[in-house]
Amino acid sequence: MNSPRRSVLITFIAAVLLLPASVTPGLAQTNAVSHSPAKVVEKYFSLDNKGVRLDAGSFEAVAGLVDWKEEPAWGKVIVIKGFSVPDDFRQWEIVNRLEVLVPVEFHVLGVMYLDTAGFVPEPGTEQVRVRVKVQGARWKIMEPILPPHVGQKRMLNVVRQAMLEEKDGVRHESLAALQAELRKARE
Repeated sequence: MNSPRRSVLITFIAAVLLLPASVTPGLAQTNAVSHSPAKVVEKYFSLDNKGVRLDAGSFEAVAGLVDWKEEPAWGKVIVIKGFSVPDDFRQWEIVNRLEVLVPVEFHVLGVMYLDTAGFVPEPGTEQVRVRVKVQGARWKIMEPILPPHVGQKRMLNVVRQAMLEEKDGVRHESLAALQAELRKARE
């Protein structure tokens, strides 16, 4: 009853439990190998939910969690109500002891297009499998590189701030309409 998948699972669990003894004590960060790879995914999307990736200058906040070196320019933002990341390793796909696929489920409200300041309601769920791999002594997200998935409250605050800074009357009206659309959005 010792299948190859079971052997990989046992090796993976042993690696997660035994590696903390071999790494330096300064690695108490979320993405240290001693932590669950799901915690890295959860931390990344928690920061994304708060709008960290909306500002190109704030890439440093997530840079240590991902394998890519810069954030692509996105023309849209996925507006979400929330997301979930299972911490139970039985729900992951374990590739080997240093690589896993962690499922993430987003509760999507719609898509906000940045060039037109328009919001298109597209309620539903989006399911993504995030590849997490050990790089050095840390778990890092390898793929996919998704557009920002930002919480509804945060997007409302971003639009409100843009309205306060906008001097052009037509643009201000456009932002006010966007704010009203975002408020109406429901799952």
